[in-house]
Amino acid sequence: MIFSGRVHKFGADIDTDAIIPARYLNTFDPQELARHCMEDADPEFPNKVQAGDIIAADKNFGCGSSREHAPIAIKGAGVSCVIAKSFARIFYRNCINIGLPILECSEAVDALNEGDQVEVDLETGKIINLRTSEEYQAVPFPEFMQQIMDKGGLINYVKERKGS
Repeated sequence: MIFSGRVHKFGADIDTDAIIPARYLNTFDPQELARHCMEDADPEFPNKVQAGDIIAADKNFGCGSSREHAPIAIKGAGVSCVIAKSFARIFYRNCINIGLPILECSEAVDALNEGDQVEVDLETGKIINLRTSEEYQAVPFPEFMQQIMDKGGLINYVKERKGS
C-alpha cells in the first residue's frame, strides 16, 4: 500500500484525550468522531484535514486511555497513515486492529514540516518527503500485519480467513 498526503505535525505525548476528547465518547460512529478528531491538540484540525493526509508526531503518540475511539477518529477523519517516533503500546495494537496504518520513524518526524507532501510505502517502510525528495526508512510491518491493514482491520481479516 502506498499513501500520499499532506503532513499535520504534532508534538510528544499526544494522549487519547487530545486525539478524541472524552466528551465525545458516546458514539463509535467514525464520521461523528472525525468531527472532533485532534481538536484539543489543534482546534482547526477537523476543518483542515483532508482524505489521505498524514499525521507526523513525536514520541509516545496515543498514550493515556486504551480506548479504540482514538484510532477510529483518526481513520474516520481520512488520515491515511500516522508516523511517530513511538506509539503507546495499546494504541499501537488498536491501530492495527482497526486497520489504521502506523509507522515508527524518528528521522522522518524530525525532518518533516507541517504541510509537507509525503509518500509512504507501507510494504517497504519507505517515507519520501516530496517537497525535499529526502527519503527515510521505517521498519515495515510483518506480512501478516500488512494483510490485516489491507483488509481494513482484524475483524475483516479474520472473517475472510474463515470464509464468512
